Amino acid sequence: MASAHDRAVLQAMFHPTTPFGDIPGLNQEEELIDDDSGFDTELLKQVKELEMRGVSAAEAGDLQAALQLFSQAVQILPQRASAYNNRAQALRLQGDTAGALGDLDQAISLSGGSGRTACQALVQRGLLRRLACQGDEARADFERAAALGSEFARQQAVALNPYAALCNKMLSEVINKLRNPEVSEML
Repeated sequence: MASAHDRAVLQAMFHPTTPFGDIPGLNQEEELIDDDSGFDTELLKQVKELEMRGVSAAEAGDLQAALQLFSQAVQILPQRASAYNNRAQALRLQGDTAGALGDLDQAISLSGGSGRTACQALVQRGLLRRLACQGDEARADFERAAALGSEFARQQAVALNPYAALCNKMLSEVINKLRNPEVSEML
């Protein structure tokens, strides 16, 4: 049986774009959930139904209906992060990046930066910031989402880290030279 160090070395050899010692699945977070225990159960049930209907409307291409449903959910339980996150997605699809960012900020704030909604909102905000060429801010969002367990966010954070990119490039060159010593002698 291989030790954790052996698995890390093999991971670095066969997947040189991942950080050294980072073994996918080894430190997998438990399924993230949001803490909805502080909300009235009847209102929570109503809000979740509105959100499900909003998601269905958005998937059917009716963004106006989706926005109305998500906004109703926000009005009923303005302290619940999920509806803000969902509304941000509909706003983004309509091209309202500023509105989407505002709702994502609110979702992250209300969630306390933990749970499923926070993770999703951080990834979405990171993507919007990346598109706006705000690399440092995007990387910070991806790093926070990665800490919550998002594999996609971890990959994005690594891709945006200039030091990791340089180290990964150097490691990749060393590994290629080890794999193909004849080619490196010709160069």
